[in-house]
Amino acid sequence: MELNLIEEGLKFLVLGMTTVYLFLYLMVIVLKLESKIVKKYFSNPVQKPQKATVPDRSNKVSDNEDEVVAAVMAAIIEHRKK
Repeated sequence: MELNLIEEGLKFLVLGMTTVYLFLYLMVIVLKLESKIVKKYFSNPVQKPQKATVPDRSNKVSDNEDEVVAAVMAAIIEHRKK
């Protein structure tokens, strides 16, 4: 009696795992195909990256820097209350 139940359990295990594996394999194939289609028909032309400019703050302190820091701190405190 118990051997029959174990045998059926193993059959269901193999069937279930095979089904999941095949579904995931099919999903990967479909997603790769979809990616190729989207890249081919809906891609934007490649633009040259612009040179990043970093503002020089060595001698300048912005006028509202203290206000920005205060606003960020208030937002953090208010978020932690919730």
